[in-house]
Amino acid sequence: MRAFDIDRLIDDPRTRIIVCCGSGGVGKTTTAAAVGLRAAERGRDVVVLTVDPAKRLAQSMGLSELDNNPRRIEGVEGTGELHAMMLDMKRTFDEIVEAHSDPDRAKQILANPFYQSLSSSLSGTQEYMAMEKLGQLHRSGAWDLIVVDTPPSRNALDFLDAPERMGRFLDGRFMKLLAAPAKTGGRLGVKVLSAGFSMFTSVINKVIGVQLLRDVQTFVTAFDTMFGGFRERAQKTYELLQTPGTAFLVVAAPEPDALREASYFVERLAEERMPLAGVVVNRVHESSGLSGARSLAAAETLNERGDHPLAASLLRLHAERMQLSAREGRLRDHFTSAHPTVPVAAVPAQPEDVHDLDGLRQVSADLAANSAA
Repeated sequence: MRAFDIDRLIDDPRTRIIVCCGSGGVGKTTTAAAVGLRAAERGRDVVVLTVDPAKRLAQSMGLSELDNNPRRIEGVEGTGELHAMMLDMKRTFDEIVEAHSDPDRAKQILANPFYQSLSSSLSGTQEYMAMEKLGQLHRSGAWDLIVVDTPPSRNALDFLDAPERMGRFLDGRFMKLLAAPAKTGGRLGVKVLSAGFSMFTSVINKVIGVQLLRDVQTFVTAFDTMFGGFRERAQKTYELLQTPGTAFLVVAAPEPDALREASYFVERLAEERMPLAGVVVNRVHESSGLSGARSLAAAETLNERGDHPLAASLLRLHAERMQLSAREGRLRDHFTSAHPTVPVAAVPAQPEDVHDLDGLRQVSADLAANSAA
């Protein structure tokens, strides 16, 4: 198994973006925060962007909440600075509209009911806005390193597909048909519309309502001039993720489902030509000393004698821990045999939830210890 060297990665000035991805519930947010803190304390100016609406990142950094603007984290030991932020999907969408359209058109779009629904709830919008925000942070040049905690979606690599999915939606035939009356213009447009299209709009009116159809048509017409910019920026961000300055960390837990997902991420990143730095296996249970079999045998002996019931219980607990550790070791071995060239780091399970900078430092120290193992 190749060891993963986190310090070598974060100390390299060429590393500008680290993307933490993995299935939900594997410690992805904690890993991103720990990596960001370690990089800051080793002299880099870092911003950690989380797309997870839970408050774990804010709480672990001593903040009551995070929002769409980077906030400086106090208590960092070292010469670097650490900032953190949580993606506000709608606010990011609004910022794009305001930045890439004239004031009157922006006001028209922002007030449109269809846009308000689209920017808050359309499937894939969160992932797309994560790509947009990453692009904004990179273009600003304000930080040496950007650490991204990817969305907590069922497929944690959905954000790679989001620009194309949103593009298909906004540029699709259905949307163009809905916008056709507004684009052809007033009464003249009505005259040139075919009878077939008039029948189509009549049906749509009955299904979604006249007002909603008008809202959609108004939105698409106002948004149309911005759409090319959406695609262009998304493509540039996608290409940025393929450069050597970007590093992906796949985060997993020592469980069959999580490691299967990690295998998928590794293979998908290879297909997309995304640079993989390594795999972090969190919450690993480590045990040493008396073997599980000998612990059980000793516990049985004490039971038969009727001696030291507390010691017998402790021996059984130790045996269970040893068995769990062995099972997790086999799972990691199976993963590494399938991916022999991928560096892997094992981070021990913490005695309690990480809720402050000291906890994050311990996680980062455990992560860094793999390079010396």
